[in-house]
Amino acid sequence: MASAEISKKDQLYQLIQANPFISQQELAAQLQLSRSAVAGHIAGLIRERRLLGRAYVLPDNRPVVCIGGANVDRKVRTLASLQMGTSNPVSQHESLGGVARNIAENLARLGAQVSLLTALGDDAAAGAMLAHADTVGLDMRGSLRLAATASGSYTAVLDDKGEMLLALSHMQLCDQLTPEFLASRQPQRAAAAMTVADLNLPAESISLLLQDAVRDGLPLVLVAVSQPKMARLPAHLHGVRLLILNRGELETRLGHALAGDDEIASACEVVQRQGVQDLVVTLGNQGVLYTSGSGVRRLAAPPVPVRDVTGAGDAFAAAVCWSLCSAPDDLELACRRGLTLAALTIQSSATVCTDLAPDSLETLLA
Repeated sequence: MASAEISKKDQLYQLIQANPFISQQELAAQLQLSRSAVAGHIAGLIRERRLLGRAYVLPDNRPVVCIGGANVDRKVRTLASLQMGTSNPVSQHESLGGVARNIAENLARLGAQVSLLTALGDDAAAGAMLAHADTVGLDMRGSLRLAATASGSYTAVLDDKGEMLLALSHMQLCDQLTPEFLASRQPQRAAAAMTVADLNLPAESISLLLQDAVRDGLPLVLVAVSQPKMARLPAHLHGVRLLILNRGELETRLGHALAGDDEIASACEVVQRQGVQDLVVTLGNQGVLYTSGSGVRRLAAPPVPVRDVTGAGDAFAAAVCWSLCSAPDDLELACRRGLTLAALTIQSSATVCTDLAPDSLETLLA
């Protein structure tokens, strides 16, 4: 009798390993057990520390949870210098994008366990994103699906050198990632080793993430997406482990222009007093500035030929988060890894470099 019970418990454990968010009713049906018997086995697994509580979290397998935008990217590149007020010959490329989605895919390709909470329509774009997620090992099971709705889109106009001239973002779907939605995914979010959120989220949802980070003591990384959406950051930022933004976005937060490194450093100190533990300010081909115990420091970007800058900032953020998961106190190393992955990305025509592997960054840094 005891061996049969052990066998059922091990079968249940295997089902949970395959799908950590499987319901007790599904477990009962598959194992032909009563709900009370399933609950008893789960309680036993928790006592044995083979599970870590709600959502059946497996030890040493906690994911990075990314929350925010996912959409279709359309990149239009002029074949010669742009001429305003007239028709310009262009090439066109379409791929999957969105800040949170790009970060999540980069993390998955680097070998991290990662899940994405986003909002999707019921169109072909949503189907493509879900199918692609399966191929790269990205868990999107907790995402919101909206009927009779088009998924988000992002259109970038690049010049003939690959530099962005203009971007058009249709991301209103992310307004559905409300505090109520996030509360409904609390078991999945509580299982995270780190939460990474972009500022496509409503202001109220960002505030909820900050409150949860303070309460639970889990690292929260916020990634800015544009200057207008900086208005979604609350006045007090306690709970933010790291804020990643560019110079223009930092200027928007402060309300005035920043002339050089010294003024950027002073601005970082102001934002730190608002509650952020650390900041990274990206400066394009000039590298990054990051906060440290000895003040704000600069790292140069590797000089590489530019093919397409789209996705470079998201790649940087992904590598920084990937690094902080294993070396949480070494922001310099995280930024070096971020710059390495950004350099690799801008040499590729893809928004997310498809050549990534778990050892890619260490090989390139070496």
